[in-house]
Formats: sequence, C-alpha cells, structure tokens
Amino acid sequence: MKIGIIADDLTGANATGVGLAKAGFISTTIVFGGKVPANSKCTSISVDIDSRYVPIDTAKERVTDTYHQLRSWGADIVAKRIDSTIRGNIGSEIDALLEVTGNDSVAIVVASYPDSTRITVGGYLLVDNVPVQETDVARDPLNPITDSYIPAVIAEQSNFEIGHIGLGTVLKGKECIVPELESLIAEGKRIIVFDAITNEEIEHIAESMAEIKERVLFPVDPGPLSVAFGQVKKRHNASKGKLIVTVGSVTSLTGRQLKYLIDKTNASPVYVSANLLATMSGDWEKEIKRATAEALAALQDEEILIITTHSPASTVLSLSEIALKENVTEEILAKRITTGLAKVTLNVVKQAEVTIDGTFSSGGDVTAALFAESKAEAIQLEDEVFSRAAYGRFIGGAFDDIPVVTKGGTAGNEQSIYACVNYLRTKNHEGSV
Repeated sequence: MKIGIIADDLTGANATGVGLAKAGFISTTIVFGGKVPANSKCTSISVDIDSRYVPIDTAKERVTDTYHQLRSWGADIVAKRIDSTIRGNIGSEIDALLEVTGNDSVAIVVASYPDSTRITVGGYLLVDNVPVQETDVARDPLNPITDSYIPAVIAEQSNFEIGHIGLGTVLKGKECIVPELESLIAEGKRIIVFDAITNEEIEHIAESMAEIKERVLFPVDPGPLSVAFGQVKKRHNASKGKLIVTVGSVTSLTGRQLKYLIDKTNASPVYVSANLLATMSGDWEKEIKRATAEALAALQDEEILIITTHSPASTVLSLSEIALKENVTEEILAKRITTGLAKVTLNVVKQAEVTIDGTFSSGGDVTAALFAESKAEAIQLEDEVFSRAAYGRFIGGAFDDIPVVTKGGTAGNEQSIYACVNYLRTKNHEGSV
C-alpha cells in the first residue's frame, strides 16, 4: 500500500509524512522542484509543491503534474494536504485533482487538526475556539482570510458542487456517516466538507470513506485524515492476521476499555468464569477446557480474539470468603485465576490452525502468568505505545517471536486497549505494499 501526499508547503509535507511514518509507512519528503522517483522502497511520499502563494493556474498545474508522478510511482492513494488555517489555493487545487482523477472521484475535506487546536463545527474552522478569520493568521499580507466557513472558501475558486456533513452525523459514527455520504455523492456533490473536533471522529470519517467502493475518494486535509485513511486502507488491503487479547483486570476502567474495543471491532469475546477458576477443584480444568474449545471455534471468524474474565455480568469475587472455603490463601486463588486465563490463551496459540500474529495482555499478573505458562525466556522490548504500554516480542517458549503489547491494568483511557490492538495491526502490516 502506497500513499502520495501533494502538499502546499514543506512544513505540511513533513508533518503529514511524520504522521504516516508513525502509522507504519516508510516516509519520504520531496522538496519543491524535486522529482518523485520511479522506484523507491518508500510507501509514503510527501511532495512539497510550494503552491500556497502562487497564481491559481500555476497551482493547478503543479497539482496535476505531481499527481501523475505519484501515480507513476505506484501510489494507491493520493491526498491533498492543505493549510491548517485554510490559506492558499484550496478550491483550485481540489478542482485540479477532481479533473485529473475523472468523473467518479470525490474530495473529502476535513480541515480539522485537533492536536493543533483546529476544529470544524457547522462548517466553520475554529482555531483555539475562535473563528479563523478573527485570528492573527487571518491578517496574512499575502493571503488574508476573510471567511471561516469552509464551503464558502472552497466555492470562491471551485467549479464543483459542495456538500457538508455536520457534527451531529459524525458523532454517530460510520453507521450514520456512510448513508449520508452516499446520498450527497448521488446528488452530484464532488466536494464534501466534514465537521470534526477529535481524532476519533476523523477516524470514523476515514473508515466511512473506505466503505464507498464505487468511487475514488481522496482526502483533503492538514494531515490527520490522510494518515487515518492510509491506515484504514492498509488494514483492509493487507492479509488479516489473528490477534489475541487477554484481559483479567476487574477495574471499571478495564470494563470501559473492553467495551470500546468490542464496539470498534465488533469482536465477540470468550468469557472465562472467574468463579470456576477461583477454585482448587476439578472445575478449574473443566472451565479451561470449555473456554479453550470456545476460543478455538471463535478464532475461525474473529480477527481479534478476546479472552477475558471481565464479562458485563461479572461481579468482583470475595476471594477472602472463597479462600476460607477452599482452605487456601487469597494469593493462591488470585494466581489460579490468572494462570487459568493464561492456560486458555496458551492452548489457543498451540492448537490454532492459523498463525497468531500478535498478543495483548492487560495487567501485570496476567502478563506474568502468560510468561510463565508459555515458558518464555524474555520479552525483547522495542517500543512504547504510550506510557505503561510496551511493545516487543517474546523470546523462547511457545510464544517465541510473537509480537506482544503489555499494558498496566490501570493505564490509559477508555480507548487504550483499542489503541494497543491497532498498534499491533500497524506493526504487522508495516512496509506492506
């Protein structure tokens, strides 16, 4: 999967290229005047066409020429990088791409850049919650900004019909975005402006774009949409490996993290009974055998196999009461639960008829149990997904060389397990074309 970025300036080219590099692409920036190489090991090339302050015809010519170069290089996606304060020849450059890509192409405009406090609400671009026309940047002597309404700014230069999808639809996610997007396209809108205030919403827009199969949709944005769309398309095009998510924590945060993961991936978890694992009786082995069989069956259809004791109906066990009944310590019972969970995961890895391309575990106790049960010798640490979430590979044992992300049970926010799983997906597909 290759993606080409046509950027209006060098800073924007670099920023988008860095974002794509973090998403697993091999990125290069070409400065103005350079040529796109015919052959390259890169999977992302950002080209600075230095078009922000040039005459309209010059800007369009540079867009068209660069598009042809990127396509000759093999770009599967070509995106138009625009200024995060909507300066420049935005409408003309969009038109140039629409003209060169044919009648079935549609430009998806997301001017938002949440990490730089640029958001779009009601079609208006706000910078630090102030309409862009009221900010200092609006007084750019070469390119002053007199309007914050993005469709109007584009319409000043564009000859194509413009549609707008508001925040109310975007907040509802892909299920609502896709039909409205299809409706606007059917009406003949070739440029569609989206509201967005968070990176998550931009991701929803990217996912929705990927659902439109009969048209060529290209991102027009300051960078975040291009990165998100590149990630989504790469995941769709790459062969889907199997990932195992093992979670034993009973915290409310973990529950929210699991729910978010399930909602985003439509995964169907395998729930292992903590009650049946918190025992020294034969019920322990029976539950492991049952859960293993269910997990192996689920693995046939699930890209992400979730194995967890944290079900929506579960309650926190009173280990002290159970320990008295079982005549053992609470520590032994707690270890029986994590060991049982690890054994189910180990059994799946050993018995699966498909390759396991990565594992995730939440909580130090669960990770330690996986380590012990698999007889791993070490974990080779390679990166940090975020604070207290490490990426590496198992060394030795049944999990040898399998990528792993481990996270503290109380680390992160509700999106964190999903972020870790996406990180594993990105690493698995890194460099794929």
